[in-house]
Amino acid sequence: MDSVNQVYLARLHRMLVLGPMGESFGRIRDVVISISIVRQQPRVLGLVVDLATRRKIFIPILRVAAISPEAVTLATGNVSLRQFEQRPGEVLALGQVLDTPVQVNDPNLPELAGADVVITDLGIEQARTRDWMITRVAVRGHRRLGRRGPVHVIDWHNVQGLTPSALAMPGQGVAQLLEQFDGRRAVDVADAIRGLPPKRRAEVFKALDDDRLADILQELPEPEQAEALSQLGTERSADVLEEMDPDDAADLLGVLNPTDAEMLLTRMHPDDSDPVRRLLAYSPDTAGGLMTSDPVVLTPDTSVAEALARVRDPDLTPALSSMVFVAEPPTANPPGGTWGVCRCSGCSARSPPRGSVESSTATCSP
Repeated sequence: MDSVNQVYLARLHRMLVLGPMGESFGRIRDVVISISIVRQQPRVLGLVVDLATRRKIFIPILRVAAISPEAVTLATGNVSLRQFEQRPGEVLALGQVLDTPVQVNDPNLPELAGADVVITDLGIEQARTRDWMITRVAVRGHRRLGRRGPVHVIDWHNVQGLTPSALAMPGQGVAQLLEQFDGRRAVDVADAIRGLPPKRRAEVFKALDDDRLADILQELPEPEQAEALSQLGTERSADVLEEMDPDDAADLLGVLNPTDAEMLLTRMHPDDSDPVRRLLAYSPDTAGGLMTSDPVVLTPDTSVAEALARVRDPDLTPALSSMVFVAEPPTANPPGGTWGVCRCSGCSARSPPRGSVESSTATCSP
């Protein structure tokens, strides 16, 4: 693989990190850089890498032997497995810098003088000292009439406003950050958001639509879900709760102040709040408190192919898709006539079985 000494950081996102013998360490989540209060050229400190165990670690940039279009190769296989924690003075290039408003003073681009532009990428280059420095900044104007403006690559010295105080300003956009999450599973996005500073987390939560935010919140611990709701306001929080599974919504409301929980329940549509109220009537450590009010229920004449298609719905959690209840119509809250429970091998998997649908096996308990 050909090594390069110039690269744009957005291309490193999710790139493989290999050891000196070609062994895989994980994938790059972000790049840590230093941005000084005084005007000094930003320097790359290292990489935040996601291991296969979902632990995120920090690898100093001086441990990197080569960066190629396919992977980043380390000079040593000895790395610290300590969980990464962002320190004062450290900035996440992808998580914090993208979408930062800056000013451009480039004599070759007079049309950008005084224009509102945001950072879309950072270009780094390796110096003779082996340090990687930020030398280029890609910027784009705000949307006009629904269209994106062109991207301009500016020399770092001609960009003003990339400072720690600018990163701390509220209301920073998240368009570039959300593009990184596009198409990724809710559990992976939730894990990535947890690694962001509180300010950026709040901005991402506010920018997501209700349905997507509900899926992501369900993958977070209840205290972090409650913190997210506190930043959204009552009306928006009620809308998000309506999109959550009833059992997850009940778990979340159960950790809130009873007065706040009741206020949110009254703002929700009755069709969504009633199942949640029923679940809240049970203690969390009882069967009623652990079960869901919205299981997968099918009729006895449903084909195996239809059942497998239903449980492979990506909106279903593995816990729901691993079990199918078979009952006589009506299947919504069936009043009786339940035939049994069907557990299909591979039903909870997100990929289709190796053979045909008919070759899948099922074990039914009457």
